[in-house]
Amino acid sequence: MWNVDRATVIVLDGVGVGALPDAADFGDEGSNSVGNTARAVGGLTLPNLGRLGLGNVTNIVGVPPVADASGAYGRMAEVSPGKDSTIGHWELMGVVSPRPLPTYPHGFPSELIEEYERRIGRKTLGNVAISGTVIIDQLGAEHMRTGSPIVYTSADSVFQVAAHEEVIPLEELYRICMVAREMLTGEHAVGRVIARPFVGEPGSFTRTQNRRDFSLEPPEPTLLDRLVGTGHQVIGVGKVDDLFAKRGLTACHHTVDNRVAAEKVIELLREKGQGMILANLIEFDMLFGHRNNPEAYAAALEAFDAQLPGIMQVMKPGDVLFIVADHGNDPTTPSTDHSREYVPLLVCGAPVKAGVNLGARDSFADLGATIAGLLGIDPLPHGTPFVSEIMRTE
Repeated sequence: MWNVDRATVIVLDGVGVGALPDAADFGDEGSNSVGNTARAVGGLTLPNLGRLGLGNVTNIVGVPPVADASGAYGRMAEVSPGKDSTIGHWELMGVVSPRPLPTYPHGFPSELIEEYERRIGRKTLGNVAISGTVIIDQLGAEHMRTGSPIVYTSADSVFQVAAHEEVIPLEELYRICMVAREMLTGEHAVGRVIARPFVGEPGSFTRTQNRRDFSLEPPEPTLLDRLVGTGHQVIGVGKVDDLFAKRGLTACHHTVDNRVAAEKVIELLREKGQGMILANLIEFDMLFGHRNNPEAYAAALEAFDAQLPGIMQVMKPGDVLFIVADHGNDPTTPSTDHSREYVPLLVCGAPVKAGVNLGARDSFADLGATIAGLLGIDPLPHGTPFVSEIMRTE
């Protein structure tokens, strides 16, 4: 069997490939982020993902199934009771959450908001479940007059704080988000507190790229923690540091731009290395899925596909690449929230057999279990590894 020195995982944030059997329980029946997007735009051009077997995983206009996929392909179901980035990434890295994180469809309890206001020394605006772009249009002018931060949530387990960068400077916004993170424990332990800075004038506000997420710590050691604990290098790219509360990383390159994140992965793969690279490409979700923009979502998929050969060309003989997602975010449905979907599982590299159909995996945690096996650390408590199915023996 071939030796594996390094595993690289690229998470296409919000790129689902079909509704899970329990999708109706989440209001997501019929969701298929990639398949529905392809139909909405008249077809996708994804030759490189197609060669890896993406068209074998779900029906995609323009990306037909292939009989001779160049790697292993399949799809994974989520066991954890949620559909957000935090729980999705945790499960990919071997932690299955026993219960959903709290959500607040009617806003946060008044006593919680009052305590928050007391701690930060400011009144707040909002406290509703709403789109972030909508609420800054509604309350941005009042925020600028009063200096009161805007608090809101969504269908996900998030406490979001929006503020104009010229009214509440970034460091102060981050500080008051840290206050919220320290408060939100126990029954109110939301997955993420998110700083949502914006700029502009009433009628033309724009959110900036200075967003910062303050995540709940994983409830048990992740694959990342275990790898670092056994001396492996673990490098994050994208918003990985936010999602894992900066745990289990030897280095992280924070970016919220798909192209920049992919270029960083290429740069890291050019160097000989051991351990793991974990990259999150957020724009599918943050900019296009949440804004119901299938045309831009499709263009982002095609842009990543065009970068994929550059990633594969710099891989070393001991490298294995996994392309997955953390949940869906179907831009063609009325909802602007995440969707409960299967996620793609594409695997390639010199040690990987071609044409392997991995089927429908029972848990995202199968990914973490497999990487643990490839890198020679003790088995994880969750997930079924597929090492023997993908590894070449000659």
